[in-house]
Amino acid sequence: MVYPLLDTENSRWFYFSSASRPFGMVNLSPDTEIKGDWGGGYKYTTDTVKGFSHVHEWQMSGVSVMPVTVSKENKANIFKDFYSKFSHQTEIITPGYHSLKLDRYKITAEITSTARVGFHKYTFPANTQKAVLFNLNTILGPCDNTNGKLEKNTDFELSGSLVLSTNFRRPKPLTVFFKVKTNQPITSLERDNVTGNYLIHFAKTKDKVLMKVGISYTSIENANNNIETELSHWNFNQTVTDSKNEWSNLLGRIKVEGGTETDQRRFYTDLWHALQGRKKISDANGSYPDNTGDTFRIGHLPLNADGKPKFNHYNSDAFWGAQWTINNLWGLVYPEIMEEFVYSLMQYYKDGGSIPRGPSGGNDTYVMTGASATPFIVSAIQKGIVKEDLEAIYVALKKGHMEGGIMAKAGYEHNTSIGGGLKYYLEKGYVPYPLPDGNFGSHEDGASQTLEYAYQDWTLAQLAKKLNHEEDYNYFIKRSKNYQNVFDQTIGWMRPKNVDGKWRENYDPYQYENGFIESNGAQSTWFVPHDIAGLADLMGGKEKAVEKLNAQFETAKNQKYTSGTSHDAELHPEFSRIPINFGNQPSMQTSNIFTVLGRPDLTQYWTRNVVKETFSGLSPATGYNGDEDQGLMGSLNVLLKLGLFQLNGGTDKEAVYQIGSPIFNKISIDLNPKYYSGKSFVIKAQHNSAENVYIKDIKFNNKALKDCSLSHQEITNGGELVLEMSNTVNP
Repeated sequence: MVYPLLDTENSRWFYFSSASRPFGMVNLSPDTEIKGDWGGGYKYTTDTVKGFSHVHEWQMSGVSVMPVTVSKENKANIFKDFYSKFSHQTEIITPGYHSLKLDRYKITAEITSTARVGFHKYTFPANTQKAVLFNLNTILGPCDNTNGKLEKNTDFELSGSLVLSTNFRRPKPLTVFFKVKTNQPITSLERDNVTGNYLIHFAKTKDKVLMKVGISYTSIENANNNIETELSHWNFNQTVTDSKNEWSNLLGRIKVEGGTETDQRRFYTDLWHALQGRKKISDANGSYPDNTGDTFRIGHLPLNADGKPKFNHYNSDAFWGAQWTINNLWGLVYPEIMEEFVYSLMQYYKDGGSIPRGPSGGNDTYVMTGASATPFIVSAIQKGIVKEDLEAIYVALKKGHMEGGIMAKAGYEHNTSIGGGLKYYLEKGYVPYPLPDGNFGSHEDGASQTLEYAYQDWTLAQLAKKLNHEEDYNYFIKRSKNYQNVFDQTIGWMRPKNVDGKWRENYDPYQYENGFIESNGAQSTWFVPHDIAGLADLMGGKEKAVEKLNAQFETAKNQKYTSGTSHDAELHPEFSRIPINFGNQPSMQTSNIFTVLGRPDLTQYWTRNVVKETFSGLSPATGYNGDEDQGLMGSLNVLLKLGLFQLNGGTDKEAVYQIGSPIFNKISIDLNPKYYSGKSFVIKAQHNSAENVYIKDIKFNNKALKDCSLSHQEITNGGELVLEMSNTVNP
């Protein structure tokens, strides 16, 4: 059901995935654009394959290979002129498998993988000089691949490594080690002094060549061990089947009935995206790269009694916006994944003294702002997914919210703790804009930072309360009210203040990034997920708040609720003025606010409209109309289409879900028995249709519900939610 080509005209280095396992260290796919993060990797509109590389990850890349045939005509230039045209007409892509024909060489290239091993199958034309080029010294996506080395160990094995150069996001280098095994003997290994590329040759006898490439960020020995552990056989088709089964088992935890075939295909594509971002960096034996200190070290994850790692260690783009996406989806459907990520985040803390918000290459990149991992971890605890070492986790989280902690750092601020403006937040109750101290990182947008910190403080307060830290609870609850300090009641919008407490002059709430991160003031005014009632009071009451938000949706409808069809388009002077933008995180929760304001009918109406107009297509041209940050937008779409949402990120004691308007007639969610007592949670939407978007009647386990909400425990205890849908509002 998955459509892998979704939005591939608007690609990004880590966006596209084909021959990959869920969260795999190896993310093997063809590259049509090799330079640059944005528009890099597999881009649908480019018709040339420039290599098949194994790492497509947040600020990481590496190990690009290309099957070629060597002839008298191309022998002299093969090291630098090896690209090949291909056609989408001869291409097959499913989760875990990719096949295409390289027109220049008449080679059919098929690729699949395990978690840490890329598996290649090349069918060459008969009686040709078969070879594979290793492009190890190049630019792939966000970083240079340098110091690439390859050596022949035996006729069937090679070892290699390359160094990922630094950039302003990941300022420490990282070595990618790899082991290569072939089923055909390697007759020779050539190196080109000009390009640094390598060419391995095979005999002309057999047309098919199989090649395994195991990678590791710790050593060649561990790369070899990853192959021995995960891919000891040479059965390519079996590996494809195994990958398909692994994907199907995860995707199949949610079964949908009804809607159109396109609706269902788009749903599973969204769910696939929710599970394909964020990659493993630990080896099969638990070794991992630790770059948190002054010098690089190889860390080792704790092992179970059977000698296997208790969890995997992960690379990850920002958790910024995760409170409305993977927090909710993983917590309900994939609790084992959420638990692993919490342990991984805590491993970074144990190694480097800080819980990261976007680690790459074994250390935080400090992407975006705030302590965005706090809601994620608190949600996992409130849902009973993480039950051990809660005091240690609390201490680690609290450190991040205090002076010198991660909350004090702006985006990509590696060497100072000033750009977050935390000292002003603690002294004055808000972060000034502009920051008088100067520029120390990205996203020094004081009004947004104030809103973000206030919400994250509230989530930490919930954990303090759970653990009976009453004094801390009161302290962080008081901080969580700081959002009030950047709300200007005279104009009804959030508004930046300077260090002297004066409102920003000539303020335009529709001006993009005018004190607000990747948003405008109109969009970010609603970023108070922990206290919508308090925000409504500032606006003059719930009715006025509803009227205001509804008017914003009416206006945003003309632009289909997004700032164009890509993240770059948000900078467009007209697009950026939209009052609600579902193409980026700051206002992606807004349609669900109506339920908390006592108007669930408007949540039902607007969410269905957003899904219909913005997130329903199946095309390479569009898909997420913004920035799909490693599964966040995919997760959002799944939740909107299920009609389940958690406005505060599931961080309250009951971890309450707001019930919306599902687009399917029946939804069955298999619950993980290791974590939850119920077997399944089923949603039935009777008389559902494109017109019948309103809930007329609602019952859970044959009992009428008093409002549109259910707790996490009620849902995970199992049962059946029956919604009677209608085209008219039931007040």
